[in-house]
Amino acid sequence: MAALPEGTPCWADAMFSDVEGAKSFYGDVLGWTFGEAQSEYGNYTQAYANGKAVAAVVPPMPGAEAQSAWCLYLASPDAAATATKIRDKGGEVLMEPMQVGDFGSMLLARDPGGVAFGVWQAGVHEGFEAKAVPGAYAWAEVFTREPEKSDAFFPALFPYKVQRVEDPEVKDLDFTIYNLGDDTVLGRMRMGEEFPPEVPAYLNVYFTVEDCDAAVAKATERGAVLRFGPMDSPFGRFAALTDPQGAAFSVIDMTKTAGDMPKMSDVT
Repeated sequence: MAALPEGTPCWADAMFSDVEGAKSFYGDVLGWTFGEAQSEYGNYTQAYANGKAVAAVVPPMPGAEAQSAWCLYLASPDAAATATKIRDKGGEVLMEPMQVGDFGSMLLARDPGGVAFGVWQAGVHEGFEAKAVPGAYAWAEVFTREPEKSDAFFPALFPYKVQRVEDPEVKDLDFTIYNLGDDTVLGRMRMGEEFPPEVPAYLNVYFTVEDCDAAVAKATERGAVLRFGPMDSPFGRFAALTDPQGAAFSVIDMTKTAGDMPKMSDVT
């Protein structure tokens, strides 16, 4: 398999104090099965959709307390060089580049507006084994109160071209997309007043489901909180949730689309 283009979303994982609870929840909601915990890597446990690796869950490191949250990793050919670039462009490296056996190298960082993300330099683990199929990663959006910082930082870090979504029916819409060549790989949404001030900026990860409403019903039955939706869009029917341990995520059924695709304008 050829190396993924730099900046491509390539992996997602989350830290949970109750890993067994997370496995049970996401197994029910997304149909995941799980591999063996890898004790030499902090009991890192991969999740599978129809036998394909699609994400992972891990307990906190001993003595560490962290809010559960999904982390999206962006591909890099050289994690150390990307770490230097993150600092040069005004971001913060939260965890220095670390070799993970022969799987690859990772780092954790934050953009100037506080959005946390990961970087992955692939070794034998190249990332998602499936995308956009039930249970797999579908899409992600940067949610930030300082959109101008994200729109400057991420295209300086990776070779993204930025386009603004134009929708005259949605007043004060501030949504951009980041493209790699002809592929749209990320969205960026300004957080409005509907987000309580204590909710930090974050990267929202979408997982594919066969039926958005059924997935929402199962998630809320299992203790998740519905934050938005379900809602129809030209991209699919989607909803935003917070899982029982506080990690935000979204689900989308991309087979149920409604409406015309929005117009885009280039951002210079």
